[in-house]
Amino acid sequence: MKLKSTLLTSAALCIATGAFAEQHAEMTESPVAGEPMSDEMTIVSWGGAYQESQLKAYVEPYLEMNPDVNITWDESSAEAVAQLRAMNEANNLTWDLVDVTAADAMRLCDEGIAMEVDIDEIAAPAPDGTPASEDFGEDMLVADCFIPQIAYSYTFGYRTDVDEWNGETPSEICDIFDTETFPGQRALERRPHNNLEWALICDGVAMDDVYDVLETDEGVDRALAKLDEIKDDTVWWTSGADTPQLLADGEVVFGSTYNGRLFSLIEEQDQPVEMMWDAQSYDLDGWIIPAGLEDEQLNRVKDFLWFATDTQRLADQAKYISYGPARASSAPMVGEHAELGIDMAPHMPTNPENATNAFVQNYEWWADYRDDLDARFQAWLSQ
Repeated sequence: MKLKSTLLTSAALCIATGAFAEQHAEMTESPVAGEPMSDEMTIVSWGGAYQESQLKAYVEPYLEMNPDVNITWDESSAEAVAQLRAMNEANNLTWDLVDVTAADAMRLCDEGIAMEVDIDEIAAPAPDGTPASEDFGEDMLVADCFIPQIAYSYTFGYRTDVDEWNGETPSEICDIFDTETFPGQRALERRPHNNLEWALICDGVAMDDVYDVLETDEGVDRALAKLDEIKDDTVWWTSGADTPQLLADGEVVFGSTYNGRLFSLIEEQDQPVEMMWDAQSYDLDGWIIPAGLEDEQLNRVKDFLWFATDTQRLADQAKYISYGPARASSAPMVGEHAELGIDMAPHMPTNPENATNAFVQNYEWWADYRDDLDARFQAWLSQ
């Protein structure tokens, strides 16, 4: 797929470059510099290791430059669509900047809840002067309201010390459904996203045909029937922190989550867990600006985004978590983990060795079908 090729090219740049490149663009002032700005800003993100990477890579440096600004975190990104809809309905907007997935950005944009942006007016050019729109590229700019940050994946972690496995090691996505060889509790997200795709793949559907099959009632039934095989062996998670904690506590032997959460669990916490990259599901994450901000709030958000999405800051984020930066110019600047001193490139989901059987989510498809499938999936869970 086109996006997969783009991400792999960026990863190859990271690997070829090796150590952190000494490239520092001169800071350019944001287009709203000098305009009246609020000194308060509420940022909505996901919590955990990812939010910590945002804090260290660009929030703390921004606050050092702007000591009078107070930033409040809200860790509600998983419920961002529902909460923004409710705020819009009540005409009571309390968020200034929201971190969401690509598909959620599309939904919010289509509904007029997120503000449309010109990426070249929101984000700084690359160090060589390349406009932001070219530096991100069309594969990252999937919606008129979306300001990309990172490419990441959903994948599985598994315990390496399960006696009941008799020395066997899972290597394929469909091992999730093999409770005879790999007994024990699994952890899956409490939503249809990814679960339906993995179920169909393990029921014999080719990756390229998954979304065509899911567009039919029979296809959804087929996916849910496959998930029935492990439903009684599954703990359903709602927060990105759940699976790492369940794996660390030994409450599950398999668990899906974001690859960066697993990186933290394995490399930073030194837990007996390994990553299984087979059929990892690529996704994009970025910012949306809620529609309807007052001028001073909007100016603060624009000033922050100009800084937080530049080449250096996105490269810096990859020093704290194993997500690929959305800018092409950031890729060669990715090097070692800021604290562990390990090379980050091999831990990226876009590393060619990790991506031999990956697939790219159809963001537009999920934007169209998500609400209906959410309802159907929750009804299946309650049965």
